[in-house]
This record gives sequence, structure tokens and C-alpha cells, in this order.
Amino acid sequence: MNSPFQQASLDRALPALSQNRVLRNTYMLLALSMVPTVIGALVGIQMQFSFMAGSPFIAFMLFLGIAWGFMYAIERNKNSGLGVALLLGFTFFMGLMLSRILQVALGFSNGASMITLAAGGTGAVFFTMATVASVSKRDFSNMGKFLFVGMIVVLLAIVANIFLQIPALSLAISAVAVLVFSAYILYDLSRIVQGGETNYVSATLAVYLDIYNVFISLLHLIMAFTGERD
Repeated sequence: MNSPFQQASLDRALPALSQNRVLRNTYMLLALSMVPTVIGALVGIQMQFSFMAGSPFIAFMLFLGIAWGFMYAIERNKNSGLGVALLLGFTFFMGLMLSRILQVALGFSNGASMITLAAGGTGAVFFTMATVASVSKRDFSNMGKFLFVGMIVVLLAIVANIFLQIPALSLAISAVAVLVFSAYILYDLSRIVQGGETNYVSATLAVYLDIYNVFISLLHLIMAFTGERD
């Protein structure tokens, strides 16, 4: 029979073990999710995939509808293998959608190096935020409402700029998106570390979307400032 001291130690250790397991599984599934993303992007580039390019507003709303449909289904099935399968299907779809901006980037003479730079920058942001979330004892959950408002502002600005077509606004949106979704990486990983998120499928979905948006926004900024035509 455990002594009160041993029981107290066990009670403290079990949540920590659970959080470490969720974090480890999240990182593993996140790494796996990059495989269908890359495959989807390569398929899209080979097909010269263009998602309703003639109707950008309808295309954007349809994209959001499909993406939210996937996310709803993933959350509904997050405790089963179907949730993992849906997540991997979703990342393939997101890779397919990513192919459009990659095609634009590859139209520049330094396209490959810009994509590599954006990927490296995204990796650096993720590594930094993951380190802060793991090492810091601070609870970043109070950032949630602020970040949600920031995300809504970014979405509304994107919709507005579909009609306005202002290059400076487009760059401003990308810059704000890098900041908002970089902070979201910290927020989402901190929730796992602090025990606020206990399902690794939900955690992977959240962090994947953060990384995806940081990459696209960084690539857009890099193309705007360093893109070279032949």
C-alpha cells in the first residue's frame, strides 16, 4: 500500500506522463501529416492545379467550407483511427491547395530558393515556439481570445482584399498572419504542456494549421521582396 507521500508523488507524475505522451504523439502525427501535404503539393504542381482561379471569392469561400467540413469531421472522430485518417486526408487537400502559391513561386528564377527559405523560416519559428512552450513555466492560455480576434481580422481582411486588390494590404495581411499564427503555435503547444489539450489528433490539427499559415504568409512576403524574374 502506498504511503501518503508516495501517493502524492504518483498523483503529480501521472498528469505529467499524460502530457508528455500527448506532446510526443502530436509531434509524431505532425511529422506524418507533412507526407500527404508534400504529395498533395507535388500532385497539384504536376497538374497545374488552379482552384476556381476565375472566381477568387467563390473559391475562397468554397475552400473554407471544405476545410471546416474536414475539421468538423476530424473533431467528431478524434478518439478513433478514423480521425487520424481524416486528418491525413485533410493535409493532402491542404497540400493540393498549397500548390497554387508554389506554382507562382516557381515562376520566379529563384523560386526554389524562396520556397526553401520560407520552409526554413517556418521551421525556425516552430522550433523557437516549441522550445518556449516546453521550457517556460508560464501559462499562455490567456492569449486565446486575443489570437482568435486577430485570426478573424486576418480572414476579414483577406475577403476584403479579394475585391480591393491592394498590394500593400496584401503584404500587411501576410505580415500580421505570420505574427498571429506564430503566436498560435506557442499557444497551442503550451496548452498541451499545461494539460489543457489531452487529445493528440486535435492538437496536431491545431498546430498543423498554424504552421501551414506561417509558411504561406512567409512565402508571400519573401516573393514580394526577393522574387526575381528571368
